[in-house]
Amino acid sequence: MEIKFFQDVAPKHVENFIKLAKSGFYNGTIFHRVIPGFMIQGGDPNTKDLAKKEAYGQGGPGHNVTAEFNETPHKRGIVSMARAQDPDSAGSQFFIVVEDSRFLDRKYTAFGEVVKGMGVADKIVSEPRDNRDNPNERIEMQVQIVE
Repeated sequence: MEIKFFQDVAPKHVENFIKLAKSGFYNGTIFHRVIPGFMIQGGDPNTKDLAKKEAYGQGGPGHNVTAEFNETPHKRGIVSMARAQDPDSAGSQFFIVVEDSRFLDRKYTAFGEVVKGMGVADKIVSEPRDNRDNPNERIEMQVQIVE
């Protein structure tokens, strides 16, 4: 998948994602949460270790990024930062919206959009999953920044 970043509306989140990607942080992590009709989520370093499956969805880079909620609609293809209850708790986990999800607007930081390869996200979201929305098969990612 190829993502175009929204530097103008979420500069701190774009900078954070690029920095993590260039360091290899995302390589070997998986899309650990897939919800048909909604989104796919990845970027948790805990997912590199099969023994930490119960902790999938709880990991991060050791720092948080202050929310940059913006007017970007959460439509199909939008890339946004996952977070806990605290609006300023985003770190490394992100999600790609596979169907319009406008209820997320101005509640999560949209920082990019898939401009090529959305079919890959469609395949991932269709994978069989367990009762925690974890895919039955590991779907590892390799992230490369092309400037």
